[in-house]
Amino acid sequence: MNTMSTKIRIGVMGCARVAQRSTIPAIKELSNKFELVVIASRTIEKAQALAAEFKCKAVEGYDQLINIPDLDAIYMPLPTGLHKQWIIKALRQGKHVYAEKSMAYCYADACEMVKLADEKKLALMEGYMFQYHSQHQLVLDSLNNGKIGEVRHFFSSFGFPQLDSTNFRYDEKLGGGALLDAAGYPVRAAHFVLGEGFKIKSATLFHNNEGTNIFGSAFMSNDKGVGASLAFGLNNFYQCRYEIWGEKGKIIAERAFTPRFDFSPKIIIETNKGSDIIQAKPDNHFIKAFVEFYNICNGKNIKKHYTQILEQSQSLELIRQYSKKV
Repeated sequence: MNTMSTKIRIGVMGCARVAQRSTIPAIKELSNKFELVVIASRTIEKAQALAAEFKCKAVEGYDQLINIPDLDAIYMPLPTGLHKQWIIKALRQGKHVYAEKSMAYCYADACEMVKLADEKKLALMEGYMFQYHSQHQLVLDSLNNGKIGEVRHFFSSFGFPQLDSTNFRYDEKLGGGALLDAAGYPVRAAHFVLGEGFKIKSATLFHNNEGTNIFGSAFMSNDKGVGASLAFGLNNFYQCRYEIWGEKGKIIAERAFTPRFDFSPKIIIETNKGSDIIQAKPDNHFIKAFVEFYNICNGKNIKKHYTQILEQSQSLELIRQYSKKV
């Protein structure tokens, strides 16, 4: 296994806004674990501008990046439609990969990437960073402590208002669309909160005139009769939450997926005795996600992440398949 006892030398493939605003600062914050070596872009001007801001090397083109011999890992904030090509190239060059969600355009692609990562004994991680925010541990603790009794149903929604028409999220060929962008959050939340055994059983997707899916819904359940209702969309009133309905009450996470590092999310617990509000502390889930990446680069939980990638991609694939039957 390509593991490291010292700092992981990491490069960034692309100059996406999330990289500049959140993930590269997280990498720099973890200077005891990572060394930011290089930023690559399709144009040297963009790479140089971002590299100057974060004090590292710039290269033109992604092939140059993956061929740097002493680079250990790559962070990839590219659109999903570009992932397969570059993840496979990076893995073949012996690089660990952290890719933004969604990891794969389809389940077959996810299987191919995970198989190669497993053969190479390399870390492969999908960027659902919200899972590492401490607010969710408060939710799980409340569930485990029996605050609402047994879980009866799970609701989750993630969507946001219309973006500029040139945004890649409206180009399904690049991996845009609500399914691979917005749906991933409630799907991941369901798997994360509810645990194993939940499968997609039905779904719908609405496509615009250009053929891009814009919003949709899905239903999951397990063999014990517990269901999960999921809703997602690009051109929607903003929603970013999940709710767990139990036999004795319910738990609501209001800002479940995208709280700023300086924001204190509220966890609301309602029972017959009234409502309790737990104010979660501000937390930087980007930093915590890269701590997890560091750990799996060193062999910890590596198989768990392979499983999560396949579970997630299969669920999204089933939403696509079920929606075609409606």
